[in-house]
Amino acid sequence: MQVRFEDYLISTDKTLLNYENVCGLLAGTYWANKRPVEQIKKAIETSLCFGVYHGEKQIGFARVITDWATAYWLCDVIIDDEYRGKGVGKKLVETIIHSEELKDITGFLGTADAHRLYEQYGFVKDAESFMVRRAR
Repeated sequence: MQVRFEDYLISTDKTLLNYENVCGLLAGTYWANKRPVEQIKKAIETSLCFGVYHGEKQIGFARVITDWATAYWLCDVIIDDEYRGKGVGKKLVETIIHSEELKDITGFLGTADAHRLYEQYGFVKDAESFMVRRAR
């Protein structure tokens, strides 16, 4: 899948992904800054991934874990600092939730600081029923 907008491309083609760039972007996050490179690579291999590109440069990334029928988990959504505030992240989320593969199934995600962004796309807080078991 490819979506072009302005000077950007969003693609699920994993051959376009720059693993070094993805690891660098994730290293600057609160949720993945301690994730080993090999774990990131394995997660990419087994997930539906969306790369965001400006020309030849990869400037964003998102990963989706799904059973393709009932639910998906949206994670690792990140846009390079230089490109934030330009609507790129919003277009990425919009592309993901409206993609042919995901548009009719339930989406989940976790965030500590971007609730307002995701609420624009129909995600709602559900603290009463959400549980987590963290890896040690």
